[in-house]
Amino acid sequence: MTKLSVNINKIATLRNSRQGLEPNLGEFAHKIVSYGAHGITIHPRADERHITRQDVFDISREITTVETNFEGDLREGFLELVFSLKPSQCTLVPVRPGEITSDHGWDFESYAWLLEPIIKKIKSHQVRVSLFVDAGDPAAVTSAARIGADRIEIYTEPFAKSFLKGDSSKEILAINQTISKAKDLGLGVNAGHDLTHLNLRLLQKECPGIDEVSIGHHLITRALDVGMEQSVSDYLAALG
Repeated sequence: MTKLSVNINKIATLRNSRQGLEPNLGEFAHKIVSYGAHGITIHPRADERHITRQDVFDISREITTVETNFEGDLREGFLELVFSLKPSQCTLVPVRPGEITSDHGWDFESYAWLLEPIIKKIKSHQVRVSLFVDAGDPAAVTSAARIGADRIEIYTEPFAKSFLKGDSSKEILAINQTISKAKDLGLGVNAGHDLTHLNLRLLQKECPGIDEVSIGHHLITRALDVGMEQSVSDYLAALG
C-alpha cells in the first residue's frame, strides 16, 4: 500500500499572510490525520516563509500517531532540528537561492561527499533518510544507495506536466526505471511534486512499487473546493 503524507506548508503560508495564528497549523494537522492520512510533511525553509522553527517543535510534539517527515537542505539550522526532534523521516532536497519550490534532484557528483557524513549522522538518530532524485537517472539512484540513503523521492513535476498534455508514456517509463533500480539496490521509493488526485491515479496504476507520496499544494488547493476531509479522501482513493 502506498502511504499518503500530507505537506502542510501551504496552510502555514495562509496563516503567515496575516501574521496571526489562523488557520491553526496544529489543528489542521490533527484533522488531516483523523481523515486518514498516514503522515505529515513539513519543509521549514531558512526564510520561514511558511513553516517556522516554532512550527517544527509544535508539530513534533502534537503529531505522534503517524509518521512525521521533515524536508530540507543541508543548512545547520535544519539539521539541528532533525537531530533534536527525530522525525520518522528526513527528506534531503537541494535548494537554489530564491527558488519558489523544490524543482530538481540532487547532483551527486557535486554533493555526494557532503551528503554521506550527514546521512550517517541522521541515521545515528534512528531517522530514515530519503534523497530527492530526478526520474530516469539510474546513476543518481546508485549514488543514493552508495552513500547510505534508505529511500529516494522521485521528483514528479515532469510527469504532472506530461499528464496535462495527454501523454505521460516517456515519464512513466523513466519513473519505472528509477523504481526498478531502487528496489534492486534495496531502497524504498517515495514520490512527490505537483501530484493531483487525477494524475495520482495514473501514477499508482502504471508505476507500482512506490512506498509513499508527499502531497501538499494540490491537496490543499482541492480542499478549497471540496473541504479538507473530502480532499484527503480523494487522494486516498486515488492510491487505491
